Amino acid sequence: MAFSNEISDKKLLIKTIQIMNQHLPGKRLYLSDLLKMDKPGIKGRDNTFFVIDRSELELISQSLPRFMWDKLRLPLLIERAPDFGSNSARIQGEAEVEVVSKVLKKGKPDNKYMIIYMPEIRELRRVLPTATQYAFLASIREDIKE
Repeated sequence: MAFSNEISDKKLLIKTIQIMNQHLPGKRLYLSDLLKMDKPGIKGRDNTFFVIDRSELELISQSLPRFMWDKLRLPLLIERAPDFGSNSARIQGEAEVEVVSKVLKKGKPDNKYMIIYMPEIRELRRVLPTATQYAFLASIREDIKE
């Protein structure tokens, strides 16, 4: 009986996270493509169209060398997961980390991801409200017993 409950709990968790992430785009667009658009924005999986403010795109483009414009996908995803701690989030991608480091005036980490904490998350959302979105993650691990 307990095994059946664990499976249904995991299915419920997966379904809940999928619902929480319906706003996310099916496909993120590169900064270079968004800068060319008359009305820059992204279509979410739920068919909602999110406009990305041109002033935010300009700020991002000034924070990033031009050769990286074709590497930066927007919106920037602020990934929230229990694994990162309750007051923290992860930013992934070389170009994404570069932009966030400059916006937050932080040193750039050596790897292609960075963990940011609640005051930094709030600041990032304040500066780039239309160019950032939350993504909710959960790792569903199987306990391995020998």
